[in-house]
Amino acid sequence: MQEKETIRSRLKHAWNAFTTGQANSQVDRYTNYGPANYSRPDKTRLSMGNERSIVNSVYSRISTDVAAISIQHVRTDPNGRFIEPMTSGLNDCLTLDANMDQTGRSFIKDIVLSMFDEGQVAIVPTDTTYNPAFSNSYDIQKLRAGKILEWYPAHIKVQVYNEKTAKKEDITVPKSMVAIIENPFYSVMNEPNSTLQRLIRKLNLIDAVDEQSGSGKLDLIIQLPYVIKTAARKEQAEIRRKDIEEQLSGSKYGIAYTDGTERITQLNRPTENNLMGQITYLTSMLYGQLGITEAIFNGSAGEQEMLTYFSRTIEPIISAIVDEMKRKFLTKTARSQNQSIVYFRDPFKLVPVSQLADIADKFTRNEILSSNEFRGIIGFKPSSDPKADELKNKNINSPTTPTTDGNPETPLLPSGTTT
Repeated sequence: MQEKETIRSRLKHAWNAFTTGQANSQVDRYTNYGPANYSRPDKTRLSMGNERSIVNSVYSRISTDVAAISIQHVRTDPNGRFIEPMTSGLNDCLTLDANMDQTGRSFIKDIVLSMFDEGQVAIVPTDTTYNPAFSNSYDIQKLRAGKILEWYPAHIKVQVYNEKTAKKEDITVPKSMVAIIENPFYSVMNEPNSTLQRLIRKLNLIDAVDEQSGSGKLDLIIQLPYVIKTAARKEQAEIRRKDIEEQLSGSKYGIAYTDGTERITQLNRPTENNLMGQITYLTSMLYGQLGITEAIFNGSAGEQEMLTYFSRTIEPIISAIVDEMKRKFLTKTARSQNQSIVYFRDPFKLVPVSQLADIADKFTRNEILSSNEFRGIIGFKPSSDPKADELKNKNINSPTTPTTDGNPETPLLPSGTTT
């Protein structure tokens, strides 16, 4: 009887998205879901020119690597050392759920992309537990990246996506409640005559040349067997030109005939210029100024090369984000309570499997990590052995070893010594 009740209860309360939608079609027909879009309205779109191939690849590579670093709202000891993550809405925004549309990782990537594109970006708390205008003791529930439109002495006007209306709206907010992050490489990427902007202009020029050469024009010069000086001769030449155009456009294979006394010269031969050489030079200069190499993009960079990339390129960006959020989102009282916002980079991502055993031995032998902590790093579940949670060197025996009768055995002494 209990089994029948359980099956009946499961069938009664079961839900399927497709069958339930058909059953409630009369209700769904009159439900207002809000405005609809065929593309994602909150997605960051780069401004004109920044979507070019090399520029877009640089933006995507750096923003993805910055988003791979974990940012957390934590509690520290008086010396600033990490103790534990805080249970707060801000920490949830940074690690799991930034808003209705973005995870914490995609939100950080959105911040970096917007910062590269505009030169600066604003991190706007859209939902808080209390009104920031009347109280500083509030917890942040949702965060959005905003485009700064206007600057005032103590306020800024930002364009932020409103998830309730599915539109980007302009709002004016105090500078004290938003984190304003400026691109650390502003002089390299966003200045009007910077290396990146010069590269974008060169890419636009070469794209214009490619479009012109691939436009389908023949660029022909027809030399007629008579001098064109009078109006009648010009009209006759124009008739001849239109006749050849009609022959080429109306022919299946684009073939036309001319008189034996006429000569045709084709001009659409490849145009020689030094644009590609300038683009190659500017690209190598940009890589050097940003601290990146071609090997980083194709995945063949070595460990030392990646360490240089993280220290010269990624660290200034992630530090700018963390420092500004710590300054704006944590009050003096919170900082006096040893609250902080820090970032953590996994140091084992670049380590090959062949070296993990040696690293595990050094970390556990020097009492830096326990066995279970290192098992979690390599993706193994924790061991149930209590010794696996002990922070001690497993290669050193304990001072006393219990015997079979339960009494501790006297430790062995070196030869030549007496008790």
